[in-house]
Amino acid sequence: MRIVKPIPIVAAASLCAQFAVAGDAEYGRTLAENWCTSCHAVSADQPPTAAAAPSFTAIAQSPDFSADRLSYLLLDPHPKMAKLSLSRRAIEDIAAYIVSLRR
Repeated sequence: MRIVKPIPIVAAASLCAQFAVAGDAEYGRTLAENWCTSCHAVSADQPPTAAAAPSFTAIAQSPDFSADRLSYLLLDPHPKMAKLSLSRRAIEDIAAYIVSLRR
């Protein structure tokens, strides 16, 4: 009987998970400019239009920010946020763009 070592399997699964959630930040910016600018400043040179909506830079700098949490929020937006019809891929791209704003 052969015993399979779990470490390589766990490492491979982790590596696949990292690539699975990687989005295209440039396309995410384009999507954000089309979908999010009515409330959020999506770039540093744009003022927000809704007083309560944080800028994407502020979201990126938030200590508890993660692309996974943002993706979950966009899949089921909170009541103050518009109901978006974004694909999972589009959500990953927007999350990747916001991650790119981290300093």
